[in-house]
Amino acid sequence: MKDFIAELSWRGMIHDVMPGTEEQLNKEMTAGYIGFDPTAPSLHIGNLATIMLLVHFQRAGHKPIALVGGATGMIGDPSGKSQEREFLTEDALRRNQEGIRIQLERFLDFGSGTNSAEIVNNYDWFKNISFLQFLREAGKHLTVNYMAAKDSVKKRMESGTGISFTEFSYQLLQGYDFYHLYKHKNARLQMGGSDQWGNITAGTELIRRKDGGEAFALTAPLITKADGTKFGKSESGNVWLDANLTSPYKFFQFWRNVDDKEISKLLRVFTLFTQEQIQALESDPNPNNAKIGLAEEITIRVHGTDACQKAIQASNLLFGKSTLEELQTTNEKTLLEVCEGVPQIELTKDVLGSVKDVTDLLSTTTNSLIFSSKGEARKMIQGGGVSINKIKVEKPDQAVDFDLLQEKFLLIQKGRRNYYLVKVV
Repeated sequence: MKDFIAELSWRGMIHDVMPGTEEQLNKEMTAGYIGFDPTAPSLHIGNLATIMLLVHFQRAGHKPIALVGGATGMIGDPSGKSQEREFLTEDALRRNQEGIRIQLERFLDFGSGTNSAEIVNNYDWFKNISFLQFLREAGKHLTVNYMAAKDSVKKRMESGTGISFTEFSYQLLQGYDFYHLYKHKNARLQMGGSDQWGNITAGTELIRRKDGGEAFALTAPLITKADGTKFGKSESGNVWLDANLTSPYKFFQFWRNVDDKEISKLLRVFTLFTQEQIQALESDPNPNNAKIGLAEEITIRVHGTDACQKAIQASNLLFGKSTLEELQTTNEKTLLEVCEGVPQIELTKDVLGSVKDVTDLLSTTTNSLIFSSKGEARKMIQGGGVSINKIKVEKPDQAVDFDLLQEKFLLIQKGRRNYYLVKVV
């Protein structure tokens, strides 16, 4: 077996670890788990950091268990939340659970023998437990004082919104999950993000008080940007692992455009590169090589090699030194594949023919999808920030007389990174 703790340590992936954890892992193959509540139809890249804990755990020779919280998802975890969550319907929860299961199967090996990964759903054991039985089974063993002392609870109690009994009970439910997996799957370790420490240790305490057993806890730091803000969001919101919610192109571009200050941390947390490979990328004077390596590695693992190659092709065509001639010789199928993740806008030939000038095209005619106002469009054109079919727009009142790509497309670039494909029908 590999040294799991040593691997996480050099990668900067340990925030808290309970005493005795390393000794347990060095002693024998150990089952450990992480919980994922199905509050959305897909996991996002914030979840990816904790998925990587399970990946390294299995690579070290241990048995990873991914718990999809069909039951706890009905309640909602108060950790890191300033107000009560909205309840989801059972149908929505079931759809979300299936989406998450499919995503987890891309990262973990479910056919590796004794340390094969497993997916479990806590609804399978909670559905048969009555409220009175749960109070006797779990509620008896943790005091209100103990539960109220947890940071996630204290912060909500001290806020103006307070906390409902429903969310207050969440740590008891998560603690019982750990107890159940300890009893039925011999799980000795629970892992998660640093905001989960209170919930995880509630489980180790329940196991100790209820069964006299010993279990362990490990958390990883929450990934933040260089300025301290939450990592994992783009201009349009969360960066999802589901290609229908975040296209492979946009996914690739997110990683390709991370801040130079963040690259070392992201390489360690989100890739399987060795220490030597990461150090080689860090010593490269061109930080773009490290960003490309990061983007390729993660996009292939999440979306596959073909999707990654298309994202690279799109990136090269849109952001490389491609010319109008190259765009014109790109056939329609390839152009649409390349621009799969680029926002697309349809216009009729009559509407395009009636456009007064490029300012009108970029604002009013395209329903403010490119620029919210004519003033905003004029300002960026005057600053040299707009191109159509790789030709820079020189004046706000310039005529719209560009040759259509494949006789039906205009490729509009706004600023350095934003592209729009206008299809003329």
